[in-house]
Amino acid sequence: MVDKQKIKNLPLLPGVYIMRDSGGNIIYIGKAKILKNRVSQYFNNSPKPVKVQAMVSNIADFEYIITLSESDALALEANLIKKNQPYYNILLKDDKSDPYIKIDTRCDYPTIEVTRKVKNDGAKYFGPYFNGLRVNDIVGVIRAVYGMRACPKKLKKQSRACLNYDIGLCKGCCMGYVSKEEYAETVKEVMRFLGGREDTAQRVLEEKMMKFAQNEDFERAIEYRDKLDMLKRLKARTIASLGSVADLDIFAYATDGTYSVIAVAMVRGNKMLGVKTYPIIDVALELQDVYSQFILQYYSSPALLPQEICFAHEFDSEPLRQQLENSVGKVDITFPKIGAKNRLVQMAKTNASEYLEKNIAKNEKEKAMTIGAVDRLAEIFDIKTPTRIECFDISDISGTDKVASDVCFINGKAEKSEYRRYKIKTVKGADDFASMKEVITRRLKKIDEGWEVPDLIVVDGGKGQLSVALEAMKECGKFIPVISLAKKEEEVFVPYKDEPVILSRDDNALKLLQRVRDEAHRFAVIYHRNLRSKNLYSELERIPNIGKKTRQILISAFESLDAIRNATLEELEAVSGLNKRAVRSVYDYYKARRENSEV
Repeated sequence: MVDKQKIKNLPLLPGVYIMRDSGGNIIYIGKAKILKNRVSQYFNNSPKPVKVQAMVSNIADFEYIITLSESDALALEANLIKKNQPYYNILLKDDKSDPYIKIDTRCDYPTIEVTRKVKNDGAKYFGPYFNGLRVNDIVGVIRAVYGMRACPKKLKKQSRACLNYDIGLCKGCCMGYVSKEEYAETVKEVMRFLGGREDTAQRVLEEKMMKFAQNEDFERAIEYRDKLDMLKRLKARTIASLGSVADLDIFAYATDGTYSVIAVAMVRGNKMLGVKTYPIIDVALELQDVYSQFILQYYSSPALLPQEICFAHEFDSEPLRQQLENSVGKVDITFPKIGAKNRLVQMAKTNASEYLEKNIAKNEKEKAMTIGAVDRLAEIFDIKTPTRIECFDISDISGTDKVASDVCFINGKAEKSEYRRYKIKTVKGADDFASMKEVITRRLKKIDEGWEVPDLIVVDGGKGQLSVALEAMKECGKFIPVISLAKKEEEVFVPYKDEPVILSRDDNALKLLQRVRDEAHRFAVIYHRNLRSKNLYSELERIPNIGKKTRQILISAFESLDAIRNATLEELEAVSGLNKRAVRSVYDYYKARRENSEV
């Protein structure tokens, strides 16, 4: 419980506040113009969105840092969020999916390339390109029109020009056919093209297409026709009436109180590149803070910063503008109300709202299938919420290499880093009950070594498997809620009741148990197969005169190692892919082993 006197004693100064949970973990970091006013808002009795209530319910304590100004607070907040990655803060993952065009201007003969990572390396970056724009097609046009080099190698004097020069895609920099000054002008032309001036490129492409057609080189003519089509599609994205601004981003925020999203419309070189949407977790009480946290992570490099940033909602943007100037560069921040920019703002708002509307249903369904199903299990079996569910399954295909799996679901979702697998050590033969008891016993003993305690154990099987699980708990002195799920009728057995619990096939609780059970089975089977293959290979490698391919054929043809050992000569000869020498080697090897064992 947060100390109310501590809230009353907060200063009337700008700064950063840090919220911690009962374990001392940082769960939220925020900035404030006046610390006392902002922090007290979280703990007063005024209505709050569900997501804010959830965060506040987890706050056990807080601390704060006083700064000289709100701008300083914003800078410190951004650094602390980046360092600590609190759960309730807006956290943007590095998006390496969208490609950029990179022109390395640091060398005498700059190269052009496609990259998915923007660095602070002094190079020029253009993009990102998505929503139907193929970046390789754009680079292809640039090389065809301007002859800009794409080879990554350092320039060395060559004995002859490369193929790219011969087909008109390079000016022959490596042969010294173009001076540094001439090439520098070419680079400027390329940058003008990427900045929205395509007239020269269109004229050159048309001339080359006609020339190839006249020379009856129709394959090359079609190639240049396709480049012209791409260029026309690019020009069709031109937005008029933007004035002197060629590059700008437009941000719009939408929320339903539980889920939130920010849509970003991107214009580069007066071209609408498209709109991207980012679902976010936000518990900030002011829209200014939502935008600021997002923007300072979004613009991680000066190369990403446009000339202007437009927002769909007005707020005090001066602290954000100052922080951007200090960290990545100067930029204008505006709130358009009329004209072309306002139309872009409305488009971004529409995209944000539509994304939110479509994903609310999806998120609610996922919540019902995970956390909702977990709560339902607690209700059905009258236990505390089974946040951590572990399920055990035994696998012993053909009675060999008996193994077990232990899969873990947290809040209704698979937590694969917590999966465990076991080789059965104490059980001989096909005794699934004894095997299940061994595995659960071994897992329960690990609790004394610091392993997490499950809130619910699920065993694959019926009343017999449930009984041995209870025996293991009694012997270990650990008493954890446990149930079993029988495959055939999907019956759920609970301790000390003869009749199973029958859940509706539509019940999310049953669906969760089925997912857990099926995942345990899948994990056990994969482990069993891998172990079986390893053991098979290990023994088959001792057989002379057979190679890897022959071993694979044997493993595919026979279901177990015993089947290979006991195969008759006729059975081996019937296997497709085995030659006579391999058949004889396998048969003679195991025949000799049998004879030696009988002596």
